[in-house]
Amino acid sequence: MPKSGYDNTLSAMRTLLAVAAVMSVALTAAPQPPGKPTVTRTPTQIDVDGKRIEVFTLTNAAGVEVTAMTYGAIILSWKTPDRTGKSTDIVLGFEDPARYLKGDSPYFGAIVGRYGNRIGGARFVLDGKPYALAANDGPNHLHGGKRGFDKVIWDGEPVKDSRGVSVAFTRTSPDGEEGYPGALTMRVTYTLTPKNELIVDYLATTDKPTVVNLTQHSYFNLAGDGDILGHELRINADRYTPVDKTLIPTGELAPVEGTPFDFRKPMRIGARVASEHPQMQFGRGYDHNWVLARAGAGLSVAAELYEPSSGRSLQVSTTEPGLQFYSGNFLDGTLTGKGNRVYKHRNGLCLETQHFPDSPNKASFPTTVLRPGEKYRTQTVFVTGVR
Repeated sequence: MPKSGYDNTLSAMRTLLAVAAVMSVALTAAPQPPGKPTVTRTPTQIDVDGKRIEVFTLTNAAGVEVTAMTYGAIILSWKTPDRTGKSTDIVLGFEDPARYLKGDSPYFGAIVGRYGNRIGGARFVLDGKPYALAANDGPNHLHGGKRGFDKVIWDGEPVKDSRGVSVAFTRTSPDGEEGYPGALTMRVTYTLTPKNELIVDYLATTDKPTVVNLTQHSYFNLAGDGDILGHELRINADRYTPVDKTLIPTGELAPVEGTPFDFRKPMRIGARVASEHPQMQFGRGYDHNWVLARAGAGLSVAAELYEPSSGRSLQVSTTEPGLQFYSGNFLDGTLTGKGNRVYKHRNGLCLETQHFPDSPNKASFPTTVLRPGEKYRTQTVFVTGVR
């Protein structure tokens, strides 16, 4: 072979090797697709009431990861990708599970009960018998009292579920706990599906007549940081329940039309949160229950949330009749959370599916009474996505 031909061949081979090397590096550096769905169980070194706190992490093939612990059945983190594929934690809270035991968390990520939301005057009458509860929110009872379900240890166990990967949290609330009658046996299951749904199933039974209203109290920020004023919210409701100055419903089911409570079409949360409307003054913003527009029993879309900068979306469906939208009005910069972020005014929002506040004292509201032989069974489905 002539020398010039040899040189040309050698040069071509070197070029091919260089291209192959670049391709190899590119293939190695490329992000690998997430693996199969998993559920992991990790014990901590923290004991509560003689039981060790455990942490469970659910993952799916789409890269969504939800971590929850047995203390308060609290969702510690909820990581989802944005429109570029970057994963971010979309719920507020603390990195260290032990930090929740300090008692100053505003219910970050917890299951609240025995009665989520408020009961007026911290009392109710059931079957002619009065029951006194802790007044832990001014004159009223809030989220189960001084030591509600968010501040107690649950049992946790991974469970098989054809819909996805699941963990079930179980607990029996003893008769008389926080003033409530009846031993309430509960099971709350978190299931992460391949469709990026987090299904929350609630089941409870009692040995005496009681009232029950459980809900999931995560604070969302779909951007991961900053305020939530640019989030766009739609609520599937024509009416809401106005409140008095202590945030107890008056009993009226008022139309949302012509008020700051009209979210029938997507609306920026910041557009009217500073309204002079008297109801907005009572709540220092949004802290109200919407009467969901339902076509009947079963699962129905309650709300849709969208954050433009990240492209993340959240859809909430439920079997419940109501939704409490809380715009983080009492976050005031005194709490430091994940990544040493200071949680300031309106850095997070809650979408709590529920029966109406103060239902035990409002005969016209859907009942929250549970009797022996009956089953309390509700479901809420959160679906994360991107636009």
